Amino acid sequence: MSKMQTEKRICKKCLLRDLAAEDQKNIKRYLDAIKRQDRVDEQVYEQRLAVCKECDRLHEATCQACGCYVELRAAIRHGRCPYKKW
Repeated sequence: MSKMQTEKRICKKCLLRDLAAEDQKNIKRYLDAIKRQDRVDEQVYEQRLAVCKECDRLHEATCQACGCYVELRAAIRHGRCPYKKW
């Protein structure tokens, strides 16, 4: 294998669900722990994530403005974007 093939690729515009399988398991576990009444519905959640994926502050699933994992903040009813995009 070449050096390029063995290096971990950094995805600046990815969410955790786009990264490694272990990251996907972890985010699901955290999302499942949020009480239903504290969560937004799936449509709002996906809309929020779509906005985050277009933001220049997204880096490896983390909001560089506040340090949160965007998938967690977007799921919480009272969660807000630091730039008031949602």
